[in-house]
Amino acid sequence: MDIFELLKLTTEKKASDLHLITGYHPTIRVNDKLIQLKTADLLTKETSKTILYKILNDAQKEEFETNKEIDFSYESDKFRFRVNYYHSRGSIAAAFRVIVGQIPSIEQLNLPASLHQFAKMNEGLVLLTGPTGEGKSTTIASILNEINLTYEKHIVTIEDPVEYIYQNAKSIISQRELHGDTHSWVKALRSVLREDPDVVLIGEMRDFDTIQAALTIAETGHLVFSTLHTGSTPEAINRIVDVFPASQQNQIRNQLTSVLRAIISQRLVPHINGTSRIPALELLLNVPSVSALIRESKNFMIDNVLETGEEQGMFLFEKYLSRLYKQNLITRETAFDYALRPSEIRKFIV
Repeated sequence: MDIFELLKLTTEKKASDLHLITGYHPTIRVNDKLIQLKTADLLTKETSKTILYKILNDAQKEEFETNKEIDFSYESDKFRFRVNYYHSRGSIAAAFRVIVGQIPSIEQLNLPASLHQFAKMNEGLVLLTGPTGEGKSTTIASILNEINLTYEKHIVTIEDPVEYIYQNAKSIISQRELHGDTHSWVKALRSVLREDPDVVLIGEMRDFDTIQAALTIAETGHLVFSTLHTGSTPEAINRIVDVFPASQQNQIRNQLTSVLRAIISQRLVPHINGTSRIPALELLLNVPSVSALIRESKNFMIDNVLETGEEQGMFLFEKYLSRLYKQNLITRETAFDYALRPSEIRKFIV
């Protein structure tokens, strides 16, 4: 068994992920379904270490052995992989996420045309939310690449690890990877404003420091993209505000209403053809009515704005699912299974 052959097989099978865990056959994820490759041997503690250490350099080995886990990127042939090594029951395990070489366009990703508006913005905060593995990074990469192809900008990305590689075009792009190019999120974010950026990608708003930095960078007149692991768009607002002490939360609500441009919640749902997945979205735009609700801490009322805000360019997740169903792109069962608000989906699909 060879790690390079496994990675090649993963891409040939059009899988999104490869999992290597002791006690199991190598396992790939195809269209969100896990498939164990039973033609390969079961992984043992010894074979796992032998296979996985082949692609680590000395610095990565030291970090992994010290911290018990590591995130990094790995390039093989035409594909890149976002990789996480960790320990499971005393053995090394790994998850490889496939990153395609060419960055797809908004149309190629089957995303709504309204997402083009974010490439035209000059400042503010745009957030992509949703669980891991739902295509958030790819959607942001598509928007950033549109900026790259269209405008003369300096785009700075801070990622853990770097995922998509952008080709030389009209913009210039500085891609900074945690550990390889910077020692910490905090240091990278503190220095980013001295790097003369127009657009900043913060790979993930994961804690107080990254959330505070994203708001500050956007407030100083830059266009900032980032991700959050939340469900619906109102939950993202709650997450941002709640990370701050109670004494600062009114100030943060005011700051958020000033810099926020949009929150996009995204899921990949099974296509009706049974062989692929298609994105389903919720889009919240920071129109005056939304700003007022955020400022007054009435986030629970944002669902009503989403439901009635279609003319302003917004859409509720369940309404988007119903649209996909009516276009014969997903099944009725998929629409109901993936709805974030079960009572709402019944309004749109009988």
